[in-house]
Order: sequence, then C-alpha cells, then structure tokens
Amino acid sequence: MRSRYSAFARRDADYLFRTWHPRTRPADVTVAPAITWTGLEVIDTDAGGPDDDRGEVEFTALYESAGRVGSLHERSRFERRAGRWFYLDAVPEDS
Repeated sequence: MRSRYSAFARRDADYLFRTWHPRTRPADVTVAPAITWTGLEVIDTDAGGPDDDRGEVEFTALYESAGRVGSLHERSRFERRAGRWFYLDAVPEDS
C-alpha cells in the first residue's frame, strides 16, 4: 500500500500498472498531473501478513489540487501472486 501511494506521489504510472492485479487493472494507468499527494494515514489492516495470500488496508490519502486540499478514503484489497502483492480493488462503501 505504501509503495503504491509513493508511486502516485512520484507519478510513476508504470509501477502502478505493474502492481495492479492483472484481473482488475485497466488497459492503461495514468496519474493526474494536477494532484499533489501530501500524506498517507493507514487506519486499519486485515490480514496481509507473511503467511497470507490476501489482505485489506483502510487508509486516508491527503492531496492538494488547484489550491484546494482534499482526502481520499478507501479500503483496498490486495492479493499475493508468486510472492508479490497486487492491488485488487476497493471494497465498496456499503460492504
């Protein structure tokens, strides 16, 4: 999770593409150039340890865009494949 946040902050779309699960990733990954990511707070984790194949991370990411501050709150699902973690998707809000 932290590495993907860092990739957003550095605008590294290639890394985001490579760490997105092949089953759910879009054909092209772009990063909005007008957004500056300013902080990450991990709120909760579920599984995702050394012996797990799946995990979830709840977080709030702070950003600035067009002189305004904002935040993105999400609970993300990850899956391990061949020893590497991949972003799968976001848990729907009503789950």
